[in-house]
Amino acid sequence: MKTPELFKEYIWLLNTIYQAGMISFAEINEKWLRSEMSGGVEISRTTFNRHKDAIEDIFGIIIECDKKNGFKYYIANKSVLREDTIQNWMLSSMTVHTAVQEGISLQKRILLESIPSGYKYLQSILEAMKTNHCISFTYQKYNDAEVKNYPEAEPYCLKLYKQRWYMLTKVKQQFRTFSLDRIKNFEKLAKSFQLDKDFDAEDYFHDYFGVFRDESTPPQKIVIRVSKAERPYLRDLPLHHSQKEIFANDEYSDFSYFISPTDDFIGEILRKKNRLYVVSPIDLRQKVARYVTEMDKNYDEQKKV
Repeated sequence: MKTPELFKEYIWLLNTIYQAGMISFAEINEKWLRSEMSGGVEISRTTFNRHKDAIEDIFGIIIECDKKNGFKYYIANKSVLREDTIQNWMLSSMTVHTAVQEGISLQKRILLESIPSGYKYLQSILEAMKTNHCISFTYQKYNDAEVKNYPEAEPYCLKLYKQRWYMLTKVKQQFRTFSLDRIKNFEKLAKSFQLDKDFDAEDYFHDYFGVFRDESTPPQKIVIRVSKAERPYLRDLPLHHSQKEIFANDEYSDFSYFISPTDDFIGEILRKKNRLYVVSPIDLRQKVARYVTEMDKNYDEQKKV
């Protein structure tokens, strides 16, 4: 069987088990026979086991059987399918890709965001990360005429944020974050480096929003009041993994966060300024209020032009 067809079957099987929660082999076959891919032929136990092993190898998603509950299959590590994991992103992308391939008419009915920028050197950076090789590049910030040279940097991790790829590197023993779409003259060096044994990319960004850490702004408890209209959106898609709903009435909800109030986080608050209100701490509330005042002032001045 051709690889694209196999991938379609992997995606179908994975989605079927994920949506069902718990499902027997017989139930899987019932659903399989109703799909166009089956051609009226059941999935053999051997094929099922091969697909199950391939899904674990490719996606890192483990399918196990609960022998005490009617020999039903389930995803054992559902946590890898949360919103911000690479497994969830891959599964979502491949599901859409498979659906479009099966029905050409869907191409004009599925609208996607622009492809993340900065992919030119993405493959080369991944290769350098995989082998722990140093890299060299030049970099030019937005609104900055100066092009800076980084002759030796250690690539630690990649993060996708708001349709841009960012790379966390160690330069002269200091962590620096770079946007891939501002990188020029990239080169993978022969010199290798030793990745810090205690480094964990998820831990590094754990108490931050976006892609930049600010050591001068420590994480703290922040309480945000959310309008009744905005409340369901935050319940379904939290601003941050630390989000907790600590109070609710007919008019609003209060959500608490343990997070560093960096510019990225403040920017997200301002993006929803008429639906979010910072309750505490008071200094953050005052800071956001100043930004809002400045924004209103800019609009008032534009009216005079």
